[in-house]
Amino acid sequence: MTNTQKARTARRRTARRAVPSLAAAALAAGALTVGTLAATTAPAAAYNYVPAGTGDRWGVHDAANPGLDTGSVRDTTGGALQGYGGLRVEVEGGTSRLNGILLRGFGLTYDGRETFTSTRGVDVDGVVVRRELVVPAGQSYGRFLDSFTNTTRKPVTIQVAFGGQVGYDTGENQSELSATGDGDAAITAADGWASWHTPTTAAGSPSQNGPSATVFGTPGDADALTRMGTFLHDPFDTPLPTDGDDANHPGFVTTLTIAPGDTASLLRYVVTGMPEGRAVAGATRPAGSEVAKVEGLAATLAGLPAVAGLTLSELCSVANFDPAALGVDAADCAQAPQVPFAGGATGAVSAQTAATTSSYDVVGKTITELAADLKAGRTSSQQIVRAYLDRIAAYDQGPFGLHSVITVAPDAMAQARAADKARKAGDKRPFLGIPVLAKDIIDTKDMPTTGGSLVFDGYQPEEDAFQVARMREAGAIILAKANLAEFANDGHYSPNAFGMVWNAFDPSRSSIGSSGGSAVAVASSFAAAAWGTQTGDSLWGPAGAASLYSLRGTDGMQSSAGTMPLTLIQDYVGWIAQSIEDLAMLLDVTAVDNPDDVLDDVANGHRPTDWGKALKPGALKGKVIGVPETAFDDPFGTTAVSDVLEAQFANFEKAGATIKVVPDFDDAPERGNYGDLGYEGWAQWIDAHPDNPYTLPEQITHNPLRVPYQRRAGEYTGTGRMTDQQQRDFEAYRATYRDNIAAWMDENGADAILYPAELSEIHLNDSINPSFGRKDPQSSAAGVPTVIFPAGTTENGSPVGFQLQGKAFQDAELMGMAYAFDQVAQGRVLPAWTPPLRYDADAVPAPIEEVDPSPQPQPAKPRLTVLDRTVSAVLPKAGKARVKLAVGCASVEAACTGKVKVVFGGTKIAQPTVRVPAGARRTVTVSLPIGASKKLRQGGKVTLKVAFVGKGETISSGPVKVVVRR
Repeated sequence: MTNTQKARTARRRTARRAVPSLAAAALAAGALTVGTLAATTAPAAAYNYVPAGTGDRWGVHDAANPGLDTGSVRDTTGGALQGYGGLRVEVEGGTSRLNGILLRGFGLTYDGRETFTSTRGVDVDGVVVRRELVVPAGQSYGRFLDSFTNTTRKPVTIQVAFGGQVGYDTGENQSELSATGDGDAAITAADGWASWHTPTTAAGSPSQNGPSATVFGTPGDADALTRMGTFLHDPFDTPLPTDGDDANHPGFVTTLTIAPGDTASLLRYVVTGMPEGRAVAGATRPAGSEVAKVEGLAATLAGLPAVAGLTLSELCSVANFDPAALGVDAADCAQAPQVPFAGGATGAVSAQTAATTSSYDVVGKTITELAADLKAGRTSSQQIVRAYLDRIAAYDQGPFGLHSVITVAPDAMAQARAADKARKAGDKRPFLGIPVLAKDIIDTKDMPTTGGSLVFDGYQPEEDAFQVARMREAGAIILAKANLAEFANDGHYSPNAFGMVWNAFDPSRSSIGSSGGSAVAVASSFAAAAWGTQTGDSLWGPAGAASLYSLRGTDGMQSSAGTMPLTLIQDYVGWIAQSIEDLAMLLDVTAVDNPDDVLDDVANGHRPTDWGKALKPGALKGKVIGVPETAFDDPFGTTAVSDVLEAQFANFEKAGATIKVVPDFDDAPERGNYGDLGYEGWAQWIDAHPDNPYTLPEQITHNPLRVPYQRRAGEYTGTGRMTDQQQRDFEAYRATYRDNIAAWMDENGADAILYPAELSEIHLNDSINPSFGRKDPQSSAAGVPTVIFPAGTTENGSPVGFQLQGKAFQDAELMGMAYAFDQVAQGRVLPAWTPPLRYDADAVPAPIEEVDPSPQPQPAKPRLTVLDRTVSAVLPKAGKARVKLAVGCASVEAACTGKVKVVFGGTKIAQPTVRVPAGARRTVTVSLPIGASKKLRQGGKVTLKVAFVGKGETISSGPVKVVVRR
């Protein structure tokens, strides 16, 4: 080990990690070359991706990176599933925080072929839940077995919802109910299955995305289905509508009553198909063909479930299928031992809330309030830090935590003691002893800066970022590093190597990205404020979702020096805070010129010296607030959020403003070819961080240690670094953009422009983009200021908020307007999921454990399999009959090669060698022996045993039935 590596490892060990471990091999300086990366990079959209039917693959949220561990299917090649197969459980009379939320924490492990198995159960009020998912190789369905064991001493009634997302209410992606088992338009227990597709306006109405079907039990079995609900909200009480965005989220609800010590299981199948009418996975499928295939297979599975591999005990525990359909009877089950789980897992985890050893309640306390209480002697920095640390330990860690924090400062309490001592000695610095967080792409010299990625796990910069240093000088404690979307590369979710961030108000939904950890931590009272960054929506999106305040200032208002880039110049480092007053205090310290940062020079001479002067209750009087014509039209077609926001227009008027509808902005300047802004951003970061392990941007962006569905595959083929002139041209483009916005506002007589934050309910955290209805203002694209502030909630309790955009350097004035609105509306709300902790002066503080990051995905092993279990025979007038077997390669990475081993009646028939490309199929012709051919000529059927021999192992594909084709 080199001295540099030893020093880096030592630095890492001094930091208390909430989630990471060092990926040492990746940090060997210069060890990863472009060629090496190209050879080892996995598919661009995998985490654990398992092959399903021909051309289709399922991306499963197991315990692998990014570690959602729900067992749901994030996506399929054909787009049939978009976060589907999730599980919600509600225990009657239960009090667990897990009641009703999207369950996770199963420790689901992929076997590299077709099975995902629980390694632990999830305890919901004494009901231990475990699940197993099998996606049979070459087949177009997955089998979910969920078991529920009552560990209490009395009967328990539970409601179980199974479902997720099968479409979006945008374009031709809106799903529609295609068919049900009994042919009517209502899904009931009589059906046994139901299917969805996304019809287009093209001839024949092909399905835009692959169709899907859910088989939920034996048709007519009363235990198969209690009701249909909306899986996005509360499926136990919210019926599934027939249209609109909510209709894309079916939830199958079943009620079970379980005796003490008993286990009941629910067996469900999800069938998927490929899109119709357009080429996907190398084929174009006629309109209706995939829908018919999916519905035919669903009907077959409802009548004759595929149960290979299930034990007798598991089959006897199934409540939603007729035992005869499963091949068991009462006598069999009377002899079967009770099995308390599916998949063989032992042990269970539950959501437990610890006490706090701090007598000071920090929940919802703003910096202004903390500073006042410190000055008055009502609390101490030690009490404040202890309270935050206890809340992080209670609510942020473990399989059910919000995962908003990656690293905690190892000397946080020592810093607090020093602050209390300094205050007693007369130190009056504005942030003395106030804890804040830094998004983990912002340099901190005392904690690692990972970018939320294993690529930089354990890397610790030698210096603080400019804004961090300014806050330390002002007395602040940098308590921890906030989680994020890896390298700020997602504006809809916050996926990363250390656990996806969950929503503070509804821990089933997305936190929005990329500053999800910063916003969730502040909303949940894990710190007083946090830095975030924005390239597109990563301040306003997460802040809006968390009922918080932020400012994406005019270009250059705050220095971005010491921050990992997403792109050059457009990135902005700003605050997420609990009030406008807090925001002003923070900007007083950090919105200052950095002499070493040329990118912030554009704001020189325009920065306020006292941001608080603009915060006046009358700041909206006489102001005209422009509302663009379509700004509040949700692209998902919903109105629940926009109705609430438009009702808040009255509070602007109450504060003295006039609301005026203005035309949409349509004067964006033509964008030139400025080069690769992302590449140049990383190149400049590498230049400024000579101690980092890499020398080329592509060693970072194409690194195989990245979050699997964020990484870029293959060698870098871009344009390389930008010239100085290209950078100046891009800055000039943005300046012209700002001038055009100012002209638009002047033409329409608007003092500021009002946009929403989110425009719809946020989607669940296991889904795909987009996660919310979004209408971007021009702030990121042009670099004009936008202040973000809350405006109450929807009827479901989801926060809603506004963005107020202005001209260049109107930052402080906009904050004054937001302050004036806030005095009237009082729009901020606190999350209910993280209430104040119980105070116990004698409790032992809960440790913030170091947890390994999510494991890297397990690639599927190359495996040949027969795709069709029933095939026809070609009968010549004389000689042997011939059978064509469709053979597929169950791998997403490597070709499959092996000998086909076919046996009939103990007779080995043929051993042709076959090679099939990854994810593809081909046909193999086998000649049958005389005995089999004679039986077929007589109108009978024969069954062949088919297996494949390759690489020292024999893999059985099971029996194949052969029938006569005349």
